[in-house]
Amino acid sequence: MRAAALGMLADVAVVLAFVLIGRANHHTSATVAGAAGTAWPFLAGLAGGELAARSWRRPAALVPTGLIVWLATVGLGQLLRVVSGQGTDPVFIAVSAAFLGLFLLGWRTIALLAGRSRATR
Repeated sequence: MRAAALGMLADVAVVLAFVLIGRANHHTSATVAGAAGTAWPFLAGLAGGELAARSWRRPAALVPTGLIVWLATVGLGQLLRVVSGQGTDPVFIAVSAAFLGLFLLGWRTIALLAGRSRATR
């Protein structure tokens, strides 16, 4: 259970980092309400992905857990942005897919390699 909680915490941290870095780069006000308004669609997409992938079973698995979580976070997050009137555009979709893919899949890749390294010792 500890691994599942740490995995979900890592995923939430990735989404929050994406939001905070993006808001800072666009010189958007650094309010909690503003960050929450930007984050909630992606956090909801993340939650959907965690549930769909049953990530608590194998939180560090790159396939299928990581792929499902990544695609749901981006896909549902962008869809919820549009439905809620926040809008989106192709460049933002590409940037969010790249950043979230790099880091949601990245920590899982590092965990996989670290596990293999330990297994060979």
